Amino acid sequence: MINKIAASVADALADVRDGSTVLIGGFGTSGIPAELIDGLIEQGAKDLVVVNNNAGNGDTGLAALLKTGRVRKVICSFPRQADSHVFDGLYRSGKLELELVAQGNLAERIRAAGAGIGAFFCPTGFGTELAEGKETREIDGKQYVLEYPIHGDVALIKAEAGDRWGNLTYRMAARNFGPVMATAAELTIATVHTLHELGEMDPEAIVTPGIFVNRIVQIPRVATQAGGFKQAA
Repeated sequence: MINKIAASVADALADVRDGSTVLIGGFGTSGIPAELIDGLIEQGAKDLVVVNNNAGNGDTGLAALLKTGRVRKVICSFPRQADSHVFDGLYRSGKLELELVAQGNLAERIRAAGAGIGAFFCPTGFGTELAEGKETREIDGKQYVLEYPIHGDVALIKAEAGDRWGNLTYRMAARNFGPVMATAAELTIATVHTLHELGEMDPEAIVTPGIFVNRIVQIPRVATQAGGFKQAA
């Protein structure tokens, strides 16, 4: 009987290896799988390559992971904002590598990994530093840059609801990179607030089919930095 429900965050993350490329969902603070990031900090894997839209906010979540010194490289589209002091300090001191990727290219490179696409040509970045060292080609009179997929060893994503088969739905903007990241990793771990019995989820509403999910963990709903649901008293 298929049952992908993990007993705890620690159990779900137990076999994440050193040197892994970890895809982490989220856009700013929306959809960040904070419990899984905290669990990864406790788990202790090091020499990680982290793929995320951002490079951490404040001192929590991804920023806390960077602060441990166990991340070797960040691949993202928006590394610096007002409260990205952890990333900024590590990068300026040469302790953290950065691969900057235009946001649409980031999403498409991850999607390409999940779709089995070997590479693709995209016009974004042509003629800029982002295209340096990359193959370019003129197609129908327009210049394109060759981009390669971003494959993950692990994907950590935050969903709204799921079932024991791993089928997932998301809540509004928290959906962001979750669906493409789930398809692009060897091991996909998702948190959910609600666990449904089999058959309760409308098949037409499922965003990430369970075939792409290896483990799910149920977590309580708490407030985020950006607001959202109030924490229970």
